[in-house]
Formats: sequence, structure tokens, C-alpha cells
Amino acid sequence: MTAFLVLLLAYTISQFDRGFLAMVAPDLGPDLGLAPSDLALLSAGWFLAFAVGQVPTGLLLDRIGPRRTVAGFLVLAALGAGLLGLAQGFAGAACAMALIGLGCAPALMGGLYLFGRSYPPERFAMLSSLMIGLGTSGDLLGSTPLALASHAFGWRTILFGLALVTLAAAGLILWLIADPPRLADPAKGSGKGSDRTSVWRGFADVARMRALWPVFPVVFVSYAVVIATRSLWVGSYLGAVHGLDALQRGNGTLAMSAAMAAGAIGYGPLERLVRDPKRTAFAGCLVTGLALSGLGVFGSGSTALAVALLALTGAAGLSYGILMAHARRFFPAHLLGRGVAFMNIVFMGGAAAIQGLSALFVLETGGLGPDALYGRLFLAYGLALLAATAVYAAAPREPAFGSRASGDPERGTTGATPPPPASAPAAPGRGARA
Repeated sequence: MTAFLVLLLAYTISQFDRGFLAMVAPDLGPDLGLAPSDLALLSAGWFLAFAVGQVPTGLLLDRIGPRRTVAGFLVLAALGAGLLGLAQGFAGAACAMALIGLGCAPALMGGLYLFGRSYPPERFAMLSSLMIGLGTSGDLLGSTPLALASHAFGWRTILFGLALVTLAAAGLILWLIADPPRLADPAKGSGKGSDRTSVWRGFADVARMRALWPVFPVVFVSYAVVIATRSLWVGSYLGAVHGLDALQRGNGTLAMSAAMAAGAIGYGPLERLVRDPKRTAFAGCLVTGLALSGLGVFGSGSTALAVALLALTGAAGLSYGILMAHARRFFPAHLLGRGVAFMNIVFMGGAAAIQGLSALFVLETGGLGPDALYGRLFLAYGLALLAATAVYAAAPREPAFGSRASGDPERGTTGATPPPPASAPAAPGRGARA
């Protein structure tokens, strides 16, 4: 329990970090002389750095465990927050946002790695959904509370405070987390390659799993369109299209964030009821795609309808944990860190790409009014997700030899981790430092 709570704090900070820009943008943008397209690029840079950071995250989780990996990266995030508080223009802000994104890279992966090493796969979906749902409280803090705090203290003071909190979280992780025992890499042990090539071959093994190929498109799009809406456009949309003031925009954002938290937590029990992560994630992505499409077509006509569709998008849209649980069925124990990191590269790479492409919708307006501009943006999000969900329908539910097979990672038929030996790690927190 101690490990869960400490890693939950790290993930909550990460959630706050990826969404705070939408709330401070009305003050940060004019202070730094930034256009809306510049803000889109800042947010895209966060997610691009986060995605790049998954490579060392996966390597380090498999090599040294979550304790030093998560704590070390959080120090980088704290440095980035401090630098953003000191930024005077686009270049400084872009470097700072990239550093924050890089530092947040293992915040969730450390917890997922610990769950995968310490619990059977059938509990992975519940634990990951609980972590994601509770961690979304960082999104809640980044809505109305952040809008009020930014107005009272200024956005730079908020960033300096964030840096201090992030450093404190890194210290708690070093103090309270115990790493599980390291697993040997079969490729390395059998003499199939050098230490370096065996490490990188793990990522290649995951990429070659044919069973995951139909999963990759929906992983690339599903989280990206939801987090782009929440972290970048929701405040501007509610202001420009519906004429809401700062506090009203914060309340609308809060409604979406609360729905995201509730939806993420609810996905765990729902998957336990359905007993199939694929069907659960498929239904969630389908609803999210339809909600975004409806927002694009009908959202400008009514503020109440727009907020309701934003909330529905948030509630159904955080299928991240269930998609990860589906993919996790195909990872052997020695590739678990690199497996979840690889999937996170796809998740966050999609977020970076889609937020970067979103800037084109702002730059190339063609004389469109705000309602038409945001309408086509959200409709494009919805149609992209529906197309990816159609591809996902062809994905297998579980490894070819059954969910308990040991399989061959290079053929994509790996299943659940076999029963641990007597020296297996204790559940998270049981070996934590007092």
C-alpha cells in the first residue's frame, strides 16, 4: 500500500503537468508573447519528450527497477518546472516543457511495472485502472483550483511550487520504495548477443508481435484525442465558442476532468464484469469517437450539450489502462518493463503528433469562425478514433496458446507470467522502507 500511494503521488503530478497549460495559457501566452499555435507546439513538445523518455524508462525499469528510475526522472521534471517559471519567451518555455515531459515519463510506468511483477495478469487491469483513475485527481487540480490559484498568485509562482512538490515526491520514492528482484534476460543468458543488443532486442521483440499490430492504431489515437481536448483546447473552446469567463471555463474543464477520473476508476470493475479487456476497451473507444464527433457537429449550439459531450468524452475516453491490460497479456516477465514502455511510446507519440497537427487547425483557419474551427477539429478527432477502433476489432483477445501459455515473445504468443519462484517479490509496499 505504501508503494502504491507514493507512486500514485508521482503519477498525480504527471497528470497535473500534462494539463496545466490549458488553464494558465490565458496569462502565460500574453506574458511570453505566444500565439495559440505556439501553445499547441509547447504542449506537443511535452508529449514528444514524454514519448522519447519511454525508451530509457523501459530499459531502466528492467535493469534497475522503479525506485531510482522514477525518482531520478522526477528531478528532471522539477528542474523543468522551475525553468518554465523563469522563461521569458518561446524557446525557454519549449525547453522547459520538454524537460517536464521527459521527467514525467516513468511516473505511471513504475507502478505498472510493479503491478506486473507482483500480481497475476487478471488483476493488472483493476490495479492500473485504479492508479489511473485516482491519479486523474491531478487533472482536477489543474482545472478550477488552478484557475483560482493562478489568478491569486500568478502562473510563475505556481510553477515554482510545482518544482518543490515534485522534488519532495522524488525523495519519498527513494525513501519508501523497494525494487523487486531483477529478472535475467533469456537472450543474454543463452549467449545470443551482447548485453547492449539484448536490451534493445526487447523493444524489437515487442514491435514484432503481430497480435499487437491491430492494437497500435487505437493506442496511437485513443488517448491522444482525449488529452488534446482536455490539456489544450477545452478552455479556449468554451471561451471562444460559448463565451464563458475564466471561472466558468474552469468549471467546464472540471466537469470533464471529474468524468475522466470516474471513468478511469470505473473501467476496472467494468472489465472484471465483462472479463475481457478487449471488448471493454472497444466499447469505450467507440463511445468516445461518437461523443467527439457529436461535439464537432452539434456542440456549438448549446453550452450544456457541449459540456455534457466533453464529460462523456472524458468518462469513456480513458481506456488507457484497459488497452494496456490487453497488451500486457502478450508480454513475458523479462520484457514487462520494455513492453509497457513501448506501448506508452505509442500512446504518447500519438498525443504529441495529434497535438502538433492540431496547430494546423488554428493556423489555417481559412476565415472560419470559432464554432466552425473547433467543430472541424473535434469531428476530425472523432472520425480518426472511430477508424482506429474499426482496425482494433481485428485484434486477438489473448495469445494464441491461451492466456496462461509461456509462448515465444518473437512470435507474439506470450501470455501471463508463470508462477513466481519462492524468491519472488512481495506485493508493492510490503518490502517498503519504514
